[in-house]
Amino acid sequence: MVSVLFFILAGLAIACAVSCVYHKNPLYSAVSLIGVFISLACIYLTLAAPFIAIVQILVYAGAIMVLVVFVIMLLNLDEDKPLTRLRYLFPIGGVLGLVLLAQTLFIFYAVTKTPHTSSEQGNVVGQSMSIGRAMYTEYLLPVEIVGILLLMAIVGAMIMSRRMGEPNLEAVEGSREGGD
Repeated sequence: MVSVLFFILAGLAIACAVSCVYHKNPLYSAVSLIGVFISLACIYLTLAAPFIAIVQILVYAGAIMVLVVFVIMLLNLDEDKPLTRLRYLFPIGGVLGLVLLAQTLFIFYAVTKTPHTSSEQGNVVGQSMSIGRAMYTEYLLPVEIVGILLLMAIVGAMIMSRRMGEPNLEAVEGSREGGD
């Protein structure tokens, strides 16, 4: 039953991903990408990883997609113009897609041929208690570094937004002198 549910959710994720690439309207592509994120969260739930599923929905389908939709609305994109100068990217994308497919098939083959071992730790993988314990014991330094980098990014964004909001003093003074 779980494998049937997995294939249904995987098919839904693939269909939403194809829809995301197919649509010319960026807003429709963003909505399709939300469908991919929700499908992946449901797959995480079937794998008994509720924490990762909730984080997938909160962070990606929530925060990141709100940001993407905000940028799409802010840019106010005009009608699509043909991209004749980037035509060479289509064959490169096709080749890279085939490489990705070959890699996926290799991983699927390697996983099916690997002997399955049962362990007690396998039951708690993906649970919030084991993730929290790992984050604040074994991986404490990387978590702290990421926190500091995020703080630096926020401070940098605030400084840049203040500089963009300030008027150009030379242009203002030049217009005053020319108008007198």
